[in-house]
Amino acid sequence: MIARRPRKPTQPEKSSLVLILIGLFKLLKALLLVAIGIGALRYLHKDAAASFLHWTRVLHVDPEGRFVHRILVKVLRVTPKQLKELSVGTFLYAGLFATEGIGLLLRKRWAEYVTIVTTAGLIPLEIYELARHFTFTRITVTAINVAIVWYLVARVRSRR
Repeated sequence: MIARRPRKPTQPEKSSLVLILIGLFKLLKALLLVAIGIGALRYLHKDAAASFLHWTRVLHVDPEGRFVHRILVKVLRVTPKQLKELSVGTFLYAGLFATEGIGLLLRKRWAEYVTIVTTAGLIPLEIYELARHFTFTRITVTAINVAIVWYLVARVRSRR
């Protein structure tokens, strides 16, 4: 019997792995948005300020602190209409991200195009938000989205 050497991954297998990772990233974003949307709906008919103060006590955070006070001011300004709009918006984006993620996991060509258009369309907004308030999370998500667009554009162009 002849022993066979393990074969090296071919280029399509490597690119499929990247597509799977992008698809999983999109599905993760969809899950996070669904959680935010559900959270917004849960506070629709509740006293958001009282709930926020409850969580400061549970987490042993000083409710008089500067950071907590800024959040409390923002929570007090939120109207029920804004909570409804937030939940609707997050569910719509979650649906879009879930569609992209599932399409990429199934290696559908249309999902690559949809992901390029939607992700590239949101990058200017992400850069604007970075300019307003720079955080490590925002820079990381923006960098990942730029890399996703770059990779998918290169992938689509290579098939032509």
